[in-house]
Formats: sequence, C-alpha cells, structure tokens
Amino acid sequence: MPTRRLSQQDQTFRAISCPLMNHWLLMLLPLHANPVARYFYLIFHKDPFRGIYQANAFDLSILIPYFTILSFLSIYGIHRYFLTYLYLKNKQKVPKPEKHFGSLPRVTIQLPVFNERYVVERLLEAVTHIDYPRALLEIQLLDDSTDETRFVASRLVSEYARAGHPISYYHREHREGFKAGALAEGLKQSTGELIAIFDADFVPPSSIIRQMIDYFTDPKVAVVQGRWTWVNRHYSNLSEVEAILLDGHFVIEHGARNFSGRFFNFNGTAGMWRRIAIEEAGGWQHDTLTEDTDLSYRAQLKGWKFIYDPNIECPSELPVEMNSFKTQQARWAKGLIQVAKKLLPRIWRSRQPLYVKLEATFHLTANLAYPFMVVFSVILLPAMIVRFYQGWFQMLYLDLPLFLASTCSVSSFYMVAQRELYPQDWWKRLRFVPFLMATGIGLSVTNSIAVIEALLGKRSEFVRTPKYRVELKEEGWERKKYVRRGSGWRPYAELGLAAYFIFATAYSFRVENYLTVPFLLLFFMGYSYMGMMSLFQTPMRRLWNSLPAFGRSRPASQET
Repeated sequence: MPTRRLSQQDQTFRAISCPLMNHWLLMLLPLHANPVARYFYLIFHKDPFRGIYQANAFDLSILIPYFTILSFLSIYGIHRYFLTYLYLKNKQKVPKPEKHFGSLPRVTIQLPVFNERYVVERLLEAVTHIDYPRALLEIQLLDDSTDETRFVASRLVSEYARAGHPISYYHREHREGFKAGALAEGLKQSTGELIAIFDADFVPPSSIIRQMIDYFTDPKVAVVQGRWTWVNRHYSNLSEVEAILLDGHFVIEHGARNFSGRFFNFNGTAGMWRRIAIEEAGGWQHDTLTEDTDLSYRAQLKGWKFIYDPNIECPSELPVEMNSFKTQQARWAKGLIQVAKKLLPRIWRSRQPLYVKLEATFHLTANLAYPFMVVFSVILLPAMIVRFYQGWFQMLYLDLPLFLASTCSVSSFYMVAQRELYPQDWWKRLRFVPFLMATGIGLSVTNSIAVIEALLGKRSEFVRTPKYRVELKEEGWERKKYVRRGSGWRPYAELGLAAYFIFATAYSFRVENYLTVPFLLLFFMGYSYMGMMSLFQTPMRRLWNSLPAFGRSRPASQET
C-alpha cells in the first residue's frame, strides 16, 4: 500500500504538538502517585465516573431525603442571615421612653422559686436593694419548694420584713401550673399596676425598675424586656458557649424583631409587665412549657406593644453542668413547638402583616430542625458515598452551597452579636466557634425527643434548671444538692453517633473525599462532647477535686 507523503504543514504541526503532548502526559503521571493532585483533578472534572456510576432506586431513596432535609435546614440557615441583616439595618432604632412619670405607679416584684437553696439568698439581697419608693413597691416571694429552701426563704423574708421592706412570702403545697401557676396565684394577691419578674438565678441591679418604668408612660406598652448578662461567663468552655448562644438570641433575634416591628417574646424574667395586659391576653396559662412566649404572642395579637431595651442589663447565672443545660434547652425547644401548635393558626388568621406572620412562624418552628438534624446525621455517610460517585463537580455547585447556608450562618450570626457587645476584643471569641457549632449539633438528640413529644401532644412537667451560686472558676458544684444522678440512654445514643462519624471521617480520608472532613468532624465533636460530658463531667470533677496529690481542698461552699 503506497504511503502518503507528509506535507510541510503536517510535519511542522507534529514537530510542535508532540513535545507538548509528551509534556502534559508527564504532568499527569504523578496523579496516581500524588493524592492531592488527584483530589484537585477530581474536583474540577465534571463527571469523573462517567460510564462507571449509574443511578438506582437505593440511591434515590437516600438522595431524596438527603436533599429535602438539607434544603429545609438551609432555609432556616438563610433566615439567620436575614435576621442578622435585619438587625444591622435597624440597630439604631433602640427605643427610648417618650416621657417620664410625674407620679410613679405602684410596682409588684414577683420572685418565683422552686428548690433554690443556693441562690435564694442572693436574689433577696439584690431585690431588697432595688431603688424605688417603698410605699409604691410590693415584693412577692412565690415559693413552691419542697425542700429546705422553704425554711431558708421564709426566715429571710421575715428578717427583711422586720427591717421595713415591703416583702411577703407565699408558699403553695402543690405545683399546679408550675411557674405559670405560681405567677397567676401571686397576681391575684398583688396590688401593683406593673409587675416585674425575676427568676431565682438572677441578680437584678438596683436601678432596673427605674430604667424600665418610664416606658409605661405610653399606655400601649405591655412589656419591657431587659438583656441578660452573666455572672459566670468565664467559668468553663461550656459556660462560654452558653453565653455566646444567648447573646445571639438577645442581640440579634430580639433586636432584629423588635426594632423592625415584628413580634418578639418576653423571656420569663428580667422584664416588667403591665398588669392589665396580662389580664386582657388571658392571663398566665400552663398548657405549654414556655408560658412566657405563649402570653407574649397572645398579648401582641391583642395589639399590645412590646419594648426591648438592650441597655437594661440584668446579670444571671448560667448552668455549669451539662445535663442541666440539656434539660433547659429541651424545655425551651418543647415549649416553643407547643406554642406554635397552639397559636400559629390564630396568628395566620389575624390581620397582622405578612412579614409579622412569617417571622412568628420561623421563630416558633425553628426547633423542628433538630429531628431533621438527627435523620440527616444517620443518612449523611451513605449520601456522601452516593454523591461522591456521582461526581465532585455536582457536589461543589449543589451540596456545598446548601452546607454553607445551613452551617456557616450559625458562626456569622453569633459572631456579629459578639462584635456588637464587645467591639474591642470580640475576635478573641472566634476560638469558640467550632465548639458553638458542635454544641448545636450535639443538642439534636435531646431536643429532637422534646420536639417529637410536643408534636405528639405528650405533656411533661416543668423541669427547672438547678443553679449552685457558682460565679468563680475555683468554686465547685459537683457535691452540691440538685446535681443530676442519672443521664438515661441519650448520652449513649450521642456516643453511638460520634462513633459513626469517626467511621465516616476515616472513610472520607480513604477515598480522598477531603472536602467533607471538616463537616464530619463537627458532627463528631458535637455528639462526643455531649455524650462524654453527660456521663463523666460530674464523676471526673469529683475525682479531680479529691486527689490529695494535687493539694486540692474542697471549697467550703460545696455542700452535700
């Protein structure tokens, strides 16, 4: 067969292209030996498994719930971005009283207490130093205690009354209605036009009534809510994370909602009500675990105006024990879902603007994310495997944005709050961001159960959060009364999920799926931290503080 002679043009092309092709082949050779190079090759290759992977029914059964849940979580994540924007847009609209009272109104201070032997003395000392005319002041200690707190509280009230303070002691032999029931009973006996409420773990400053009172010169104002601060913020990593979480609630959530004309809620303490607003809204009701939010929405639906002033600060004590923290969070999660079931139909039937209805819905249903988070945790590994074999390019333009919307909004939300409160050194709290995100994930088991119980209509008693008057790092609590002795099965479920995510992380390394590793480690940190702290925090502290080799003496305040 005769051969075709190459033209001069073909010879020139081969002379140029062959060395270039050889050069690229030499560059591609290290891909099989270099996992980092191969990793980036896979990322920017749209479909590396073309001809190898084919979708099937099993994959769809994983991917449909995976994307459904991820999209749901992303919606609430985007809402956090929106709240942050709303706050930054309206933060200059901090309210101020329209005028001052010429003649001060009568005020009742209610102090609901249940088995609070360690903090009731601190509470009474602070309240009796409040700056307000005694002739116009009434203090009610509403005590449902079943332990020695009742004797300590009764004695202290008698001493203060003999000293001339307008204080009375009320004790119920039952806990009907829990805190809401105690407040309702006290309201029947009260004489004040305005009702200030402080929980047992709060230390109200002497000026707090004076700071709130003039807002009520506006006859439409029903509530003035102050901002919580913390006497034991720096006690431990747990208390630091709790403080950041609650700072976000008070700075961003309350600020965004109230300053933009949306509904927000009285927090159950560190605030003041107009008595007639309580009565017109239907009074204190105890069919939910968050009676404060329930009454707040009912009052606002009646047209009453709420005020949030972040400059009114009231110190309080954070839970220092993990099981107490989890119990508190579960109570709030369950209570908000109960309020959502009770009031959302009424809210949507009302004549409120659409933006008010939408924000109320996001607020009251936000805890629905927790059951979805647990399901998402379980299906994340198989979904990750399926998505990996569908191609990295798809994961980059679909999965990654949803992950970022779901998770990164958390860090930005809370760090903006820290920047607003501590403009000089807010950046020092950046080190808590991984713990912050992990804690939110770790709470998902406990809070999911609470949410499901609320959805199913299962009632439960109001489980208070025990406080130990722990303010300094060297103070102990582990040998005090009220420390929870059992943790139940939930910590073991959390540790099981932690082990699952260790396996998922190892698998990601094995298949060189490095982009998912930080997310997987967040899940591992959250579940392992919750499980280990729930089981071992108290016994390990007892053991550590009893070691004579370290010269540790038990603080005198550590009562049994």
